[in-house]
Amino acid sequence: QAQLAESGGGLVQAGGSLRLSCTASGRPFSSRAMGWFRQAPGKEREFVSCISYSGESTVYAEFVKGRFTISRDNAKNTVYLQMNILKPEDTAVYYCAMGTGPFPDSDMDYWGKGTLVTVSS
Repeated sequence: QAQLAESGGGLVQAGGSLRLSCTASGRPFSSRAMGWFRQAPGKEREFVSCISYSGESTVYAEFVKGRFTISRDNAKNTVYLQMNILKPEDTAVYYCAMGTGPFPDSDMDYWGKGTLVTVSS
């Protein structure tokens, strides 16, 4: 049974940066795609970014291109989301997810409990 633990959320002013981390246990992390999703208050969960098992392929939602970068360290069973030039509309709970396969088109079958990012104006 997979366990995903997010960290790195907090309060930041618009234009600032945060780095989120997600550490996985209980699953073969190095063979699975990993993704980040977010859910703002009163809104549905939305896709943010995804990375293939070895890091050779990445996918980003249009609204974060040029600002966010996803990466992974398989030796640490950890995936990261570097968030730069943050905007108030980025405020949300950010969730880490593990895919059923190695590539970004995989369904996500395990989810973390989320970490809150609040961007003030």
